[in-house]
Amino acid sequence: MRPVQIVFDAQDPGRLATFWAAALSDRGYRVPGPPDGAADWPSWLAARGVPEDHWNDASAVESTDPTQPRLFFQRVPEPKTVKNRVHLDLQAGGGPSVPPAEQQQRIAAAVERLTALGATFVEDRSGMGTSWAVLTDPEGNEFCT
Repeated sequence: MRPVQIVFDAQDPGRLATFWAAALSDRGYRVPGPPDGAADWPSWLAARGVPEDHWNDASAVESTDPTQPRLFFQRVPEPKTVKNRVHLDLQAGGGPSVPPAEQQQRIAAAVERLTALGATFVEDRSGMGTSWAVLTDPEGNEFCT
């Protein structure tokens, strides 16, 4: 069991899980395979009688490090309409112990990689000796680099 699971409401859980697995792949995150040695998720779900129109009701990403939190995506009927109250901070810049110019380089590289995966750049920010960028994932959930 993971120490913490962070749950996201989503319109398309599979799409968000794929995005976040790629965004966090350098930290060992991936979409887990099905249990019981099943060949793939559709086979596993079908064998358990889950109707095909429910196969994308939930998805998750997990780190290879079992002490790290699991990200769980659950389908909800309504779209996101306001700013999220909790967000992920990827800390790409390295924090105040990293020289400002190096923070900027790290953040720029992270923004380039994440936008190529489907994120949208919102703005650069800085404060208290730290720089970061605000982005949104493919469903508009804000997160920071």
